[in-house]
Amino acid sequence: MDDLPAVWKATCQVFAKSGVSPLSLEEFRKEFELPFTKFYDRYIPDVPIDQLERCFHDAFSREQHSVSPMSHAASFLDFCSENQIRSFVLSAIHPQHFQVHDQKTGFGSHFEKIYTGVWDKREKIHAIIAAHGLTPEETLYIGDMEHDIETAHHGGMAGCAVLTGFKGLEALKQSQPELIVEHLGELKSLLEKTSFDPFKKEQSLVNISNSPFPIPTVGALIFNQNDEALMIRTHKWSDKWGIPGGKIHTGESSPDALRREIREETALEVDDIKFILVQDAISPSEFYRDAHFLLLNYTGRCRGATPKVVLNDEAQEWCWVTLKDALHLDLNQPTQILVEAVLNEK
Repeated sequence: MDDLPAVWKATCQVFAKSGVSPLSLEEFRKEFELPFTKFYDRYIPDVPIDQLERCFHDAFSREQHSVSPMSHAASFLDFCSENQIRSFVLSAIHPQHFQVHDQKTGFGSHFEKIYTGVWDKREKIHAIIAAHGLTPEETLYIGDMEHDIETAHHGGMAGCAVLTGFKGLEALKQSQPELIVEHLGELKSLLEKTSFDPFKKEQSLVNISNSPFPIPTVGALIFNQNDEALMIRTHKWSDKWGIPGGKIHTGESSPDALRREIREETALEVDDIKFILVQDAISPSEFYRDAHFLLLNYTGRCRGATPKVVLNDEAQEWCWVTLKDALHLDLNQPTQILVEAVLNEK
């Protein structure tokens, strides 16, 4: 479940009651950690943890209406059940809150056993392995925080970091997971490949596309009637700002691929497409996995006087900005190069 917004808002309410200034969402993502006792020790050391916990759960109860299924979770769990993949839950969430979420989604039926209310997962993992006769070398632990990967390694398992959660790419890389995926849909696709083995290091963080050639992609600075460009922020590019775009399909022209990608990612229709430059992005450090992209960069203009941006699950945030203001955003490197090239043309 995606409970990041609810946990953040509930934590801010705990802070307010304790006289501590609230954190922004970005600050919270960087600062929050498990076990959460360490987090509260840093910010509210003088209040007993049991008191803070009660305050948090009261606040979370008021905010949990915003909790929603994680992207691709339903299809991933269906895949695991259909293929008789044994699945378990190990979570710090309060049991009552989990029950509320399960009543909405029915996800609980996919799991052999559910362990909730676990503050330090490392202290529980060996007991779970023993109780269910699991073989650590054949078990994949999936999580969205450093503590999850630490728990996996503590139990002798491979760790899979998912970017649609609490922590960003840079933080998760530091915990050295065997595999990083953008979302559960990508993990499902990998598991469907009989040749893919998440326990082999050479198949994890290295080029899991198995392509010996660069990957051709299209992307564009899309302008509105105010001459502002659309910027989107994605987890897979280290939460940096960039442009919409994606891979070219076989038999598809580059402009057609660009129109399709823009439509899929933003719901915008684009005209006046103009080619700007080609970039080689060879193993970009900002991207969540090793890859070699051939980036075909364009500009375009969206249709309509008041275009409505509707993001799909590949991006988390969007904004319209002038190109000069875009340079003040935390841009990924290919987008930085494109923006500067277009500005130099004017």
